[in-house]
Amino acid sequence: MTNLSQIQAALGPYLDQMNRLIADTLHCDTPLMNNIVASYLQVKGKQLRPIMAMLSGLYFGQVNDRVVAAAAAVEMLHNASLIHDDVIDEAQQRRGQDTINHTWSNHVAVLVGDYFVTTALRCAVMARDSRILEELAKMGGSLSLGEIAQVDNARRHNVDEATYMGIIGRKTAALFESCVAVGGLALDAPLDQIETLRRFAQLLGICFQMKDDTFDYYHDDVVGKPTGNDLREGKVTLPLIYAMRQTSHPDQPAMAQLLQQATLSTEQIEQLVDFAKRAGGIDYTYDTMKRLQREADDVLDTLPHSQAIDWMRDIFSYIIARDR
Repeated sequence: MTNLSQIQAALGPYLDQMNRLIADTLHCDTPLMNNIVASYLQVKGKQLRPIMAMLSGLYFGQVNDRVVAAAAAVEMLHNASLIHDDVIDEAQQRRGQDTINHTWSNHVAVLVGDYFVTTALRCAVMARDSRILEELAKMGGSLSLGEIAQVDNARRHNVDEATYMGIIGRKTAALFESCVAVGGLALDAPLDQIETLRRFAQLLGICFQMKDDTFDYYHDDVVGKPTGNDLREGKVTLPLIYAMRQTSHPDQPAMAQLLQQATLSTEQIEQLVDFAKRAGGIDYTYDTMKRLQREADDVLDTLPHSQAIDWMRDIFSYIIARDR
């Protein structure tokens, strides 16, 4: 199995080209914006989303300039969503450095996020296919509606697994779906095969969010993140959703009562986190991720074998195994 760093190295020239395009396109005649953007771009994430767009292009034949432009567009839209999320969450750090909202202000951070969105659209135009713009527009709407649904779900204390799946399908999986879609559209690939990759990416994106959600049940010593942040925001994720279904567990009634409260103390959050672990919520979440991986493998089995397909499988394995 190829690890992520090997895939990143194999795609290195294309990722370098994309990062140059992002930096060049974001450059403007406003010194403050340039300073903020330059600082923000110094630390890059794993860039899984543009990698998926490039693997889609590779599967359909090549990673050309149009695929790179499409990958740049999805990466900038992803970063715009992170910048806006940091404002909403009042986050102080991301990727080991101070957030824009913490360093400057919420006002500045929102404007920088908006600038990323408009620059992403410019890159999408460079891909020279109106279907890519349409795809990104639909995806942006899906992300927003997913977040709104999550807010509404938190207000109503909904702990239903189907609702949870629907939310993460919109707010996380939709972006991964768009990545493989734009990679194929940039090469005018067969639509039926693009749809097959989209189904794979949907499963991968759902799994990605599930794994992210498990991190909230453990203290992160690297970034100093405490447990229970999701619960502080009213978000009930799969480990606790499963635990709440265990009505035969002696602690379940008391935990169900806690979840009905408008606000939770740190001690109450710790009780819920501990209950989710003891009632098998983490194990259930991992079992669900492995089931999704088997479904994803079945989807890819319907496509002709290629190196790009093997790397997509490897990324799915990486997502389940990652530690942050």
